[in-house]
Amino acid sequence: MAAERTLNAATLMVQGTTSDAGKSVMVAGLCRVLKRRGFSVAPFKPQNMALNSAVTVDGGEIGRAQAVQARACGLSPHTDMNPVLLKPNTDIGAQVVIHGKALSNMDAAVYHNYKPRALQAVLESHSRLVERYDYVVVEGAGSPAEINLREGDIANMGFAEAADCPVILVADIDRGGVFAHIVGTLALLSESERARVKGFIINRFRGDIALLQNGLNWLEDYTGKPVLGVVPYLQDFYLEAEDAVDRSQVLDDSLLRVCVPVFSRIGNHTDFDPLRLHPLVDFQYVRPGQAIPECDLIILPGTKNTRSDLDFLRAQGWDQSIQKHLTLGKKLMGICGGFQMLGRQVHDPKGIESAAGSTTALGLADFDTTMTESKILRHTTGTLLGGEAQGYEIHCGISSGPDLDKYPALTVEHGRDGYLSENGQVLGTYLHGVFDKKSARDAILQWAGLNQSSDFDFESLLEKNLNRLADCLEEHLDIEALFSLKH
Repeated sequence: MAAERTLNAATLMVQGTTSDAGKSVMVAGLCRVLKRRGFSVAPFKPQNMALNSAVTVDGGEIGRAQAVQARACGLSPHTDMNPVLLKPNTDIGAQVVIHGKALSNMDAAVYHNYKPRALQAVLESHSRLVERYDYVVVEGAGSPAEINLREGDIANMGFAEAADCPVILVADIDRGGVFAHIVGTLALLSESERARVKGFIINRFRGDIALLQNGLNWLEDYTGKPVLGVVPYLQDFYLEAEDAVDRSQVLDDSLLRVCVPVFSRIGNHTDFDPLRLHPLVDFQYVRPGQAIPECDLIILPGTKNTRSDLDFLRAQGWDQSIQKHLTLGKKLMGICGGFQMLGRQVHDPKGIESAAGSTTALGLADFDTTMTESKILRHTTGTLLGGEAQGYEIHCGISSGPDLDKYPALTVEHGRDGYLSENGQVLGTYLHGVFDKKSARDAILQWAGLNQSSDFDFESLLEKNLNRLADCLEEHLDIEALFSLKH
């Protein structure tokens, strides 16, 4: 099965016919398969656009999906795994992060002109990974057939051509039109790009595969390329989502009710996966146009644009819902940007996140936040509500004021973090991932009113699902053919 140790043999790229075809999950699964077979393997995504990010071991940030894929490889996340990260802060612009560090805000036209330099960063990172690992499994972005994005592309075929690597095309049959997606994608590629596609994976199939076989035969005859496997739809399967907020809800009046309003620039929504999956929590995302229902705990999430989302929050009437919630004696928590909203003012004098100016916050604590050009990126451990806590910080705002000195929420290595009101009703922290660790999660849920205990283990769930995914791919894909591909 092992391939020769050359650039072409060591690199395999997974592209999708559409967004959410299953690229991130497929890469994670293939990485775990290789790790279990004794190979050293690293994930790679040349360019990612996401507001979910993770702090790396080398002090930068990358897309959250690559951090999950690193876990599948048994590695700590590194900036070389995702050298270009775009974090949208307006409808036409994004913060551009190169090798883990924020470069600047760019609109689409400016970034288009910057792409040749971004490609160099991509190829530098890829070259370093190829030197260190037996395999590099690469995830594309969106679809390679998006005509308006093909010029100067560095995320899909532009990278594959530059790195001279083989490509596998993944298509989601659950949404219908799978054969049209595959054939249409191939039709919109250049001759050299079509030759680079070495086969297809049909993802999320339900039912009797015998009823699909004539379609698979036709596809192979028509394209001259093999179907490398049909992956079944995995029920009750969980891995962190790249960017889409999960719409599934669990409703049970006997559980602790937790609501998270979905901001226009919500960031790191994967913070809430341990609550969404918790057996004793009735978790609900509150979407624009919806009122926040009666609940035990409201959590204001992170955001890429705190001032803009303060205006957004008020436009939805959520500020009034929060005041009513507090009047009823219920609990409120803010994470990162949501924590900044708890104070008096948010200042952005240099226009770091948006137009320069200041915005009045919710006024629930006596502190202000000022946006700064340098971003804080670090892993943090400490004590929260008596429980051991750990997580990561990604923010450019610095918060200060008397309430933060008097009533910090956490004791951490670098001092203090966050805010816990004197009456114990309002909690804020800069710590993302604070619900991942059982001790801190249990402490927060008890603070919010949960009286029952649970042995729910989020970390074990992640490992179980990665291995379940790898088992599935071993069974349903031609793994030997996949990992011996060359361009």
